[in-house]
Amino acid sequence: MSITRRTWVKAAGLALLTPASAAMAVLKLTPRQSEGPFYPVEIPLDSDADLIQVQGMSRPATGIVVHLTGKVLDINGKPISDAKVEIWQCDAFGAYKHPRDRGDKSEPEFQGYGATSTLEKGEFRFRTIRPVRYTGRTPHIHAKITPPGSRTLTTQFFVEGEPGNSTDFLYRRIPEHLRGLVTVRYPASPEESNTVMPNYTVVVR
Repeated sequence: MSITRRTWVKAAGLALLTPASAAMAVLKLTPRQSEGPFYPVEIPLDSDADLIQVQGMSRPATGIVVHLTGKVLDINGKPISDAKVEIWQCDAFGAYKHPRDRGDKSEPEFQGYGATSTLEKGEFRFRTIRPVRYTGRTPHIHAKITPPGSRTLTTQFFVEGEPGNSTDFLYRRIPEHLRGLVTVRYPASPEESNTVMPNYTVVVR
């Protein structure tokens, strides 16, 4: 088979796509979302990556246990280590630990906020509860990701298959083709909690 000039030019163009540039063409930035009104006024003394077991409490928090996992990448697909990852959410009864919400009535056994740092391969992990809906909002978990020396990304993690997603005003602000970047499957029952692990890939500049 003879190689035409058009075929040669096309092949040469493909050869110029290095792994980094190919990744840039594939990876999409994680959509930004508002911080919301309930980011902690004061970071709790117990603010580790295990939100369901608060120091000094004899029992764990109410709710379906979730092993929330993920990784942080740059737009070229390179893992980012030592990025600070924060999450916060309401308890199983829809209350945030915040004075503008029902902070004094929130479940004391639920930490409500946690922070960790990504490992060498950009990975992070939290133990928390499956988020629940409350008036006006579909289930979600707030997140902040701060890579070393870079701008903070604030976003929200959503639950695949939740009926409220279609009417949630913040979820609907995300372009439809990007919603899958922040929407994954969660365990639907306690029996699934050790086998279904929500996993997000967060892409930042």
